[in-house]
Amino acid sequence: MGIGQSVRFTPRVCPLVITKSNPVAALWLATFGLVTMAAMSAAIHDAAKVAPVGQLVFWRSFVALVPILIYMALRGQIGPSLRTKYPYKHLIRGLLGCLVMALSFISLAYLSVGVSTALTYLSPIFAIFAAMVFLRERPAATVFAGVALGFAGIVLMLFPALVGAELRDGTLIGIAAAIGMAAANALARVQVKDLTRTDPPASIALSFAVVCGLAGLASSLWGWAALDAQAFALLIGAGVLGGMGHVLMMEATARAPVSLLAAYEYTGIIWAFLFDIVLLGVGLDGWTVAGAVVVVGAAALVTYGQGRFAAKPVAAE
Repeated sequence: MGIGQSVRFTPRVCPLVITKSNPVAALWLATFGLVTMAAMSAAIHDAAKVAPVGQLVFWRSFVALVPILIYMALRGQIGPSLRTKYPYKHLIRGLLGCLVMALSFISLAYLSVGVSTALTYLSPIFAIFAAMVFLRERPAATVFAGVALGFAGIVLMLFPALVGAELRDGTLIGIAAAIGMAAANALARVQVKDLTRTDPPASIALSFAVVCGLAGLASSLWGWAALDAQAFALLIGAGVLGGMGHVLMMEATARAPVSLLAAYEYTGIIWAFLFDIVLLGVGLDGWTVAGAVVVVGAAALVTYGQGRFAAKPVAAE
């Protein structure tokens, strides 16, 4: 019944042994995951012009199973990942993730990749307080400072879109969907952290893809759009990128407190705007550049203070 016996004879707990207390590795994994997810969002942004949300959710989730299963096979986790004592937690996380995905795709249908991503970064604000309540994490002062600074950067980047000529039909729908996604994502983030204590990250990614795939497939009852070769390629690409990004973010979450990653993930906005420039020809104005500098500064602040960061559990009663 000792800790050593539990690690030795319970394969699905093994990943927890090698992923504890490694914030540096978590930040690298999160960086690659954020770039991958930004590329996925760019693909969805274009595919959303012809396909309904349910169809997007299905292909994004179904195709994501390929990289997830390859990852699990390489790590010898297929067997252990199919066994869990907490199937209801996987179902809750899957449904929350499906809601997050649907709201995110609605936002991408009405907003540019950069603006949509910027709004979803309200999620770290919710996640930090959710982690304090449900996971008993105690963020350091530098983490709160980083979140506040990152939020200020997001406001700077959003200012022209909210008060200028870009505010047109559908923009408010996209904004509302993105804010709803941020709130749901905060709850999903905490659920993921809870599951990484007992199940491998790949298991969480697998159940998420299955639940969302089934939910997306059910939407076919209301009709799907006919896809041309370009749209189909975009959906396949989104699925592959989404699967890869999901595994990377799950691995990052398993290696660091929710609050640390919540602040660092602000840097994802940089990649989102880069994809806007490359694919949509959206130029960077002074507000965007200033906001990007502030966001990078926030991430640097959190990274600098990571050595003093720790989740301090409340003393046992």
